[in-house]
Amino acid sequence: MKKISSLILITTFFIFFLFSNSFSQTYQFLNLDLSARAAALGGTFVANNDDPNVIFYNPAGLSLLKKNPISFSFVKHLLDINLASLSYSTEWKGVGRIGAAVSYINYGTFTQADENGNKTGQFGAGETAFILGYSNSLGDDYYYGANVKFIYSSIADRSSTAIALDLGLHYAIPSALTDVGFAILNAGTQITEYYSTKEDLPFDIVLGVSKKMEHLPLRLSLDFHNLNANTGSFFKKFDAFSIGAEFYLSRVLSLRFGYNNSVRNDLTIGSFAGLAGFNVGIGAIISNYEFDYGFSSMGLVGGLHRISVSTSL
Repeated sequence: MKKISSLILITTFFIFFLFSNSFSQTYQFLNLDLSARAAALGGTFVANNDDPNVIFYNPAGLSLLKKNPISFSFVKHLLDINLASLSYSTEWKGVGRIGAAVSYINYGTFTQADENGNKTGQFGAGETAFILGYSNSLGDDYYYGANVKFIYSSIADRSSTAIALDLGLHYAIPSALTDVGFAILNAGTQITEYYSTKEDLPFDIVLGVSKKMEHLPLRLSLDFHNLNANTGSFFKKFDAFSIGAEFYLSRVLSLRFGYNNSVRNDLTIGSFAGLAGFNVGIGAIISNYEFDYGFSSMGLVGGLHRISVSTSL
């Protein structure tokens, strides 16, 4: 009964926020794909069940992980912007699965100048999120999870802190080789502000499904992001979708493709978007390590390169 009540509570929370709207320009790094595998699949990862980086997308997916997986990712962003992340989880007998992760972005070095344009030095900017997650079973093939995040952001001599919560559900259908997941991400508030204005976090709601083909070495996935957007039309809430395809070329080699419609719309200049929103990647298992690479096209702006290395301790 307790598990059913938890499911109803989380589902009600999801439906309530489906019709709400909350956007922010602060802490936007929380929305960036850190995992090379997830990025190559267009960010379709809310229904994932076999990657330690699922903690960044849906904490409920932690329950389906095996052993003690750990993963490190690095993202070469545009210009001299770089990101890195580390994730880990382990099973606590009688308690559930506990996960921990950290993500960091460095925006590089900037020239500091006074109001007259005189150079006075240099300054840096960066943001960090510390994550503690928990996941357990609600019943046969039903799982729930939650993350608590502490976020720190700094620009020159100014800083800001925030706390956020992620909630997630995962439903596995083994007979159909299908997984369904949804997550409420970055529901929280600033603790301290840069100045005197309090800003919202990049709140997001994601719903997705992943299916492995029965007679093909292929897994397809579909996610809908920003379901909390105030678009004026119910059906336009589903414009921010992403799709992914993972081909298993062998037991140790995978080829991945993805498309993110929201990224493409944001990077369309006039009527031209180039390959913006398209992603490609590859994964290879060597010994006990999995190496992943992902490339994401930003159209005329450039492209992002990601690498991830995962193993089990």
